[in-house]
Amino acid sequence: MSYQLYRNTTLGHTLQESLDELIQYGQITPQLGSKVLLQFDKSINQMLASRVKSRLTFKAGKLHTYRFCDNVWTFMLNEVEFREVQEVTKIDKVKIVACDGKNVTDEGSSKK
Repeated sequence: MSYQLYRNTTLGHTLQESLDELIQYGQITPQLGSKVLLQFDKSINQMLASRVKSRLTFKAGKLHTYRFCDNVWTFMLNEVEFREVQEVTKIDKVKIVACDGKNVTDEGSSKK
């Protein structure tokens, strides 16, 4: 089971819209559309975990809200400063959703 966080990105929205259109015109079945979305979830989680090497640090002026539910942390931060090497970006409000990637296992493989 992979997290579905990246369906809410531009790429995820575009994929969903394209699949909806293909389903609407009868070119694919709704079941195939669901399989494609599940594969997207699995693939994007694996690729981001294995191929992204850049590091970013941040500091918030204020932690507005936080919650932990179903192994997912959600933080609402105000006055946030992001740093990557020498580049600094300041943002008024940020929502961070953090999931434990170690709990995500490949479908069909057994956990030992």
